[in-house]
Amino acid sequence: MTVLIEVEHLVAHYGERCILDDVSFTVHEGEILVILGASGSGKSTLLKHMVGLLRPTAGTVRYHGQDLIHMEEEERAALLRRVGISFQSGGLFNSLTLADNIALPLREHGGFDEATIQALVRMKLSLVGLADAGHLLPEELSGGMKKRAGVARALALDPEILFFDEPSAGLDPITAAGLDQMILSLRRLLGLTLVVITHELTSIYTLADRALMLDQGKVIFLGSLAEVPRSTHPRVRQFFQRQPPARAVAATS
Repeated sequence: MTVLIEVEHLVAHYGERCILDDVSFTVHEGEILVILGASGSGKSTLLKHMVGLLRPTAGTVRYHGQDLIHMEEEERAALLRRVGISFQSGGLFNSLTLADNIALPLREHGGFDEATIQALVRMKLSLVGLADAGHLLPEELSGGMKKRAGVARALALDPEILFFDEPSAGLDPITAAGLDQMILSLRRLLGLTLVVITHELTSIYTLADRALMLDQGKVIFLGSLAEVPRSTHPRVRQFFQRQPPARAVAATS
């Protein structure tokens, strides 16, 4: 199985506080790796390091064997154009229509003429079920539509790897389930490799080929969901069985 991303011995601090503590794993071509854990476990910090938004205290991130952390800025920018990020908020510019939001990276980095850009915008919107919404402003979109619009923009430059930061956050169960099915459809249609950060159990069971669980910045589980019942780590069991920590139970009894 081809390895696309290698994270090796990653350590990250905010001031004196250790957020990621010797994190190592790989992401394989064509898989959906779900990164999960409780709030404050380091999930979003890990994503920011994987896409070059933050520099680690120690360790490295490699794409196709290329060291993202230590390469020149121009090389890093070129490499990261092969990566799409769908932010929790959608990451849209409120003053631009949905079509112009998607067109922006194409105009800045794609080298396309305007007719080609408009055709690509229509195609990206169609992929996420928003073919008729290009004229709308972000404020005119529902929560689920904003999430889909953010995915369309993340797809603008045809990435090979797509990152999702809490895609189902704030959505009702039906809308969230529809978004999960869209993610699976995009993987199937485009051959994408996906890294999804979430704490939603339904999404985890729907999407994950493998799951990586963080607790206090450390990897406490990495494997398929079929391996979860064999884990002896109490935090893994609590998370998947939706049990509160023992101290929390004692405090309420």
